[in-house]
Amino acid sequence: MEIRHLRYFIAVSESLHFGRAAEQLHISQPPLTRQIQQLEEELGVTLFARTNRRVELTSVGQQFLAEARPLLAQFDSLKHHVGETAAGRLGKLAIGFISVADYHVLPSLLREFQSRYPNVTLNLREATTDLQLDALRNGEIDIGIVLAPLTDPTLRFQPLFQEELVAVLPSSNEKVRGPGLAKAISVGTLENQPFVMFPRHSAPGLYDAIVGACERASFAPRVAQEAIQMQTIISLVSVGMGVALVPASLTNLGRAGVIYRPLKEKSPLVTTGLAWKNSNSSPTLQAFLDLVTQMKLPPNWQSLLRRNTKLQAKRKK
Repeated sequence: MEIRHLRYFIAVSESLHFGRAAEQLHISQPPLTRQIQQLEEELGVTLFARTNRRVELTSVGQQFLAEARPLLAQFDSLKHHVGETAAGRLGKLAIGFISVADYHVLPSLLREFQSRYPNVTLNLREATTDLQLDALRNGEIDIGIVLAPLTDPTLRFQPLFQEELVAVLPSSNEKVRGPGLAKAISVGTLENQPFVMFPRHSAPGLYDAIVGACERASFAPRVAQEAIQMQTIISLVSVGMGVALVPASLTNLGRAGVIYRPLKEKSPLVTTGLAWKNSNSSPTLQAFLDLVTQMKLPPNWQSLLRRNTKLQAKRKK
């Protein structure tokens, strides 16, 4: 017995007419009749009582119909689910992300993906770059939004955006007060300031960019406090624990007690992108990657800084 036998049997059962059932199935009547006869022979029962004038279900046929309908519905549902899964429209996707992405590209990506693929369940995990890379290798997440560079040959990397570093300073610091919240400062003016930074292992590329900017200004940053998350770094700056150099998208974090300043010197560019395992062939992952290539990313860092400056100016009035 094959699925088509169930489909043919149910069509005849509902119409009680071989000709009309054949039209609904888009086949001719003789093949349909033969298929029903084959089904009856295989089962060893008579499903239909046939006369020259009418076709009726036998009592066995009625029982068979009651059981065949849910079986066919289950098969059709399974077929639909398999097709949706293969197309990336059904399933699960585990996404890791650094805190910087939460203030830049992540909200728009998630909003658009959920709009296009409402039946895909998203599992989000905020983590530093190093922890995400471990999670990718272990299969705990499908894709991560991380900081470059990546050196693991088992992982692929696709840049999303680049941004410059900006200085974040406590608004109570007399050395940085003055007209114009977005007035550029030189990195050298931070030489005698305590720095709030994160451990190098959590994001080597960003750490080296910050230290490199200081070294080009002829000093090594004096690290007074360390923190893993960017939000924590901003919070520690707001209470006067030190200053920091952070990616410009952090200016979207409207924390009271801090001022963001662009740098006079040419800043190193910090690259944020997508990382995933070479061997991951998940259709939902491919759907996410396809979406990224189609989307326009949020404004660049200059627009973010201008917008944040206006917000802070309003709060000070």
